[in-house]
Amino acid sequence: MASTRLLVAAFTFAAIPFTAAAQNLSIGLGAEPSSLDPHYHNLSPNNMLAKHVFEALVGQDVNQKPKPGLAESWRTTDPLTWEFKLRRGVKFFDGTEFTADDVLATIKRLPNVPRSPSNFSPFVAGMEFEKVDSHTLKVKTKSPAPLVPINLSAFAIVSKKCAESMSTEDFNALRCQGGTGPYKYSEFKPADRVVLSRNTSYWGPKPGWESVTQRFITSAPSRVAALLAGDVQVIDAVPPTDIPRLKGDANIEMAEILSNRVIYFHMDQFRENSPFITAKNGSPIKNPLLDKRVRQALSMAINRQAIVERLMDGAALPAEQVLPKSFFGTSQRLQPTAFDLAGARRLLAEAGHANGFKMKMHGPNGRYTNDTKIIEAVAQMFTRLGIETEIETLPSGNFFSRASTGANGQPEFSFMLLGWGASTGETASPLRSLMGTFDRSKGSGAANRGRYSNPALDAKLTEALATVDDAKRATILAEASEIAFNDFAIIPSHYQTNVWASRKGIKVEARADEYTLATGIARR
Repeated sequence: MASTRLLVAAFTFAAIPFTAAAQNLSIGLGAEPSSLDPHYHNLSPNNMLAKHVFEALVGQDVNQKPKPGLAESWRTTDPLTWEFKLRRGVKFFDGTEFTADDVLATIKRLPNVPRSPSNFSPFVAGMEFEKVDSHTLKVKTKSPAPLVPINLSAFAIVSKKCAESMSTEDFNALRCQGGTGPYKYSEFKPADRVVLSRNTSYWGPKPGWESVTQRFITSAPSRVAALLAGDVQVIDAVPPTDIPRLKGDANIEMAEILSNRVIYFHMDQFRENSPFITAKNGSPIKNPLLDKRVRQALSMAINRQAIVERLMDGAALPAEQVLPKSFFGTSQRLQPTAFDLAGARRLLAEAGHANGFKMKMHGPNGRYTNDTKIIEAVAQMFTRLGIETEIETLPSGNFFSRASTGANGQPEFSFMLLGWGASTGETASPLRSLMGTFDRSKGSGAANRGRYSNPALDAKLTEALATVDDAKRATILAEASEIAFNDFAIIPSHYQTNVWASRKGIKVEARADEYTLATGIARR
């Protein structure tokens, strides 16, 4: 048998002191979830809320490093097998005991949630799960798979009962009592609020808040006003223009950190005739986005520094890849595309589009910081390039559904603004999800809304995901990043800075994954 590697970390929570006067917490959130079904949509607002109610086999600390969760330890027993020891004494909200059967039922559900805009199946692709006993699981892979533990931190475990019998509508109606987390859902009003109540039977330390109200306040000025009026105690996604004012307010505290989220543009790279691109006279043309020179010209036409300085008020950094260079697996050689309008025009002419064309750009309204302003600004930049660009922004739920599956099961849009936060803290997942060749059976390209496909990139990702040595894997992932971004598979714009504001005496734990967790908020 191969040498065994054992990981058993001390499982500790930062105890949050609570008193009779400090039992209730109110938070103003800048984005609302598309569902309370933890498997419906791999979307940050959904995942963040789910972490209060459901738990993963493997947890993540504030720096996205793995730590014990519902699995208290794990090890490799040979190069192709991982063994997970599940935590005993854990009960679901309905009183039933957590066992390996619940994990297996959850795994089976992941790829089968109807109408999912982006499911969690990529995180278990290539894995076979085997029950050893009620609290032991084996995960077998076809090749060495060092990312198995961190991949198993990316999705929630629900009870077998919920996994097998509950629909997304049931989860939204709070019918599932199959969570194990520190809080339970007690109320859900779409587009308004979620109310959480303390799970008094939680297996870990007692949660610090009796009740947590998360209000969806997508208007940034309204969110700030609610904080200043004392209607909420914490807000996330502080608008950049308000940061200096709030920092100068003695009644407000701030927390901030560079985000793991990249704001980027996806492009239609699979249709000969793209639905929202025409000649300037409205006649059909061959999809120009299939030409790398056109994609490069569009990237060169974007003034990233202006977006950072004028729209984000400095609370962002120009982006060149899926994660900032401080994260694992990034390339140190890639640089943000330099703004060069004249050079972009030359490239466009070389590609046969000296007179430009017409295009409509789509994006969400209120999902990302200043998303509508960014779309408007980039549309103007493209118009100056010679591409007449219209825009259409949509509510998040409608946008993501149409951007992912549309009316015929295919992405509907030609050019769209999106954001992606790396749920595992390294480049493998976003590279594979956003730019890996779309293949449901392999879990590749789950969020590849442009259907970009590059065999060289796929081969590098396959190699990286089978490389156990961390240093070698980081090098391979950096090479994969260079293949993708030198080919302009997507066009990155910037990395956000995550900023929270709270009433004096309330401390917020700043997280790169931009999650606002009640378990990370405490009274001083």
